[in-house]
Amino acid sequence: MSSPKNLILEAKNLTRYYEVSQGAFRPTAIVKALDDVSFQVEAGKTLAVVGESGCGKSTLARQITMIERPTSGELQFDGFDLVNISDSDRRLARQRVQMIFQNPYGSLNPRKKIGTIIGEPLVINTTMSKEEREERVRGIMTKVGLRPEHYNRYPHMFSGGQRQRIAIARALMLEPKLVVADEPVSALDVSVQAQVLNLLKDIQQEMTLAFLFIAHDLSVVRYLADDVMVMYLGRVAEYGESEPIFKNPRHPYTQALLASTPHLKAENRKERVILSGELPSPLAPPSGCVFHTRCPYANDRCTAEIPVLLDLDGNRKIACHGVEEGRL
Repeated sequence: MSSPKNLILEAKNLTRYYEVSQGAFRPTAIVKALDDVSFQVEAGKTLAVVGESGCGKSTLARQITMIERPTSGELQFDGFDLVNISDSDRRLARQRVQMIFQNPYGSLNPRKKIGTIIGEPLVINTTMSKEEREERVRGIMTKVGLRPEHYNRYPHMFSGGQRQRIAIARALMLEPKLVVADEPVSALDVSVQAQVLNLLKDIQQEMTLAFLFIAHDLSVVRYLADDVMVMYLGRVAEYGESEPIFKNPRHPYTQALLASTPHLKAENRKERVILSGELPSPLAPPSGCVFHTRCPYANDRCTAEIPVLLDLDGNRKIACHGVEEGRL
């Protein structure tokens, strides 16, 4: 992959481990929620992170939004070292990265009017007067397609799509450089999803915003993402430019994910890849390649040796012994 011209976020060998109690008289287990994860996000571009539940998507979001500190590795955001950041710098950095949550019904305070909800970041982080805040809020509301009379209404008076527009407006109030979107359209009707996705694309273009877009719906990812990172049990399986990955997925797990996505057009359908077994427990991940217990192409090397993420064809990186050896 070519080096981005205007890098806003970069992770190198990022890890996040958790100690988990297994009960009295049993040793503490270590969950490797993120294990040696590396990626880059360019200003004005979208990196989509995809994978099954438990793959590390939400843990990654918590590191980037500074809810948690990484265990080790490097995480650089807009000139800040998020691994060793001071409390004062953390406050500044948090203004430049915002989050849009999955559930528009649960992410808004039902007791507050939306004008107050959207303007709250300005109350906390700026010295603007009440009049200045209201003017700013009304401007952002117009940008996301909300009408002026909505300012004094409560969240329960809006549809799911409108509530997500409110959440987007709130995320934009401090003019961030990066927005982490945690499955922002999965709770919406399909007809509304397209409207919200188009809004996000328009805002990204207008504000040169970078998006880290967490999703499981690959049709949404294909529409929105410039780059895609496929994760499995805390590790990166395949990472690179969106179009090559969708046209010719190389990792068996990526192939299985794409084959499970329904398509109306026959030319977009992939040959079905059957995965055996269930997703292993993060408390006891498999040895070697963590995917080998479900992979139809695994050999002895896969069970013993962890694959390295290699740049094989210039536009994507793949962690797979089968691809490295030319078997796939």
